[in-house]
Amino acid sequence: MANREAISIFHMLKIGVGPSSSHTLGPWRAAQRWIEELKEQKKFDKVTKVQVDLYGSLSLTGKGHATDLASLLGLSGYDPVTIPIESIDGEIAQIKSTGKLLLNGEKPIEFSFKDDVIFNRNFKKFHPNGMTFSAVLDNQKTTNSTFYSIGGGFVVKEERKRAKKKEEKFQDFPFPIDKATELLAFCHQENKKVSEIVLENERSLRTDAEIDEELKAIWNVMLESMFVGCHTEGTLPGGLNVRRRAYDTNKRLIGDKPYTTKEEWIAAIRSTEVKFREILKWVSCFALAVNEVNASLGRVVTAPTNGSAGVIPAVIMYFAVIENHDANFEDIKQFLLVAGEIGSLFKKGATISAAMGGCQAEIGVSSAMAAGALTELMGGSPEQVLMASEIAMEHHLGMTCDPIAGLVQIPCIERNAMGAIKAINACELALDTDAKNAKVPLDKVIETMWETAKDMTSKYKETSEGGLAVKVNMSDC
Repeated sequence: MANREAISIFHMLKIGVGPSSSHTLGPWRAAQRWIEELKEQKKFDKVTKVQVDLYGSLSLTGKGHATDLASLLGLSGYDPVTIPIESIDGEIAQIKSTGKLLLNGEKPIEFSFKDDVIFNRNFKKFHPNGMTFSAVLDNQKTTNSTFYSIGGGFVVKEERKRAKKKEEKFQDFPFPIDKATELLAFCHQENKKVSEIVLENERSLRTDAEIDEELKAIWNVMLESMFVGCHTEGTLPGGLNVRRRAYDTNKRLIGDKPYTTKEEWIAAIRSTEVKFREILKWVSCFALAVNEVNASLGRVVTAPTNGSAGVIPAVIMYFAVIENHDANFEDIKQFLLVAGEIGSLFKKGATISAAMGGCQAEIGVSSAMAAGALTELMGGSPEQVLMASEIAMEHHLGMTCDPIAGLVQIPCIERNAMGAIKAINACELALDTDAKNAKVPLDKVIETMWETAKDMTSKYKETSEGGLAVKVNMSDC
């Protein structure tokens, strides 16, 4: 099993800060890891100056994705899971105004936003999202380290030393899975649902109490991001003047029903009359809300990325609130277990990085994750779970990543709404089909997605050098 890559669902579902998992969360984590390296090498106390070099896609869309800001917050010792969101602007403003960076919250050094964050348009060979952190020490010697943000907040070094250590740790999975066919075989062998197989794997890493605690934290952030997005007016930052729409949609749909808390909000939604058009509007509203929070450097859950963070929460809300099932935490847990496993299959067999595979790797994967998870909750067999995931991805194949001005706003926010609706549709198609007669296995669509990704030119891979990014000017917005 030494060659198997075991990925926990908690690697696919991470709490972080928007707007991008690969361009914001990844560089943030890379900065934190570099600080760890400096301390391990006994160089931290000798640092007098630092420089951040961003390459390829991180450079081309870095400002729109707040890559520079995320890197500096990581260097300053903040964690994306715990940093108070309302403090981010102030922390960045202080670095700019004082010309000083408090390295890891411990060591003040001189720092210039203009000169010490370098946007290099050239690409490194290993991955489109490369970054190098450099330091001058008090003896005038220099030290540096290069990282790659490979999507979903994952960060590796080219030699993958740290990744190999993680792989060794995960070889204890009782059900090692690389492909959908293996997952299905284990379901039949053990007479278990997909979620039950996944839970057994997670138990090799954590106790049941720890699993529940982390899943509750993930769902709480998802729910909070929907609530905040539905109750925040105004325009998104970045210069495109995109008006927040979730606030208006929520207000129109919910009418004059009184509420103050998230729980009362959910109860008010449940009490509304919901027809087909309203279902579409509510699902879209939930997805838009999350990604409007994401676009404004809010806290969301990568699922599997920040740019696709709205799909899974919207589909969960569809099942639990709009369809008015008597849903509880066990339902949320089951959904997230299945979704995380489907996402891991795409990461192992293809990619979840838009810089590698275009938007099919983000919205397409998230839609497949949500479709499979919803199918199991709706009583589908393991075969139907995989079929729903395949249908959802099949109809996202070839989707490009072409964000206008490098911002995770247009077309990204609306694509979450579309991905959520497609996930629900894929679920219903699978439930109405004898999945044993499926013509396209999930493994084949994953392989196809990867081949499509490799054929796609770089201008459609999160570089803002093609598609809508060049056809629509900021002045037109």
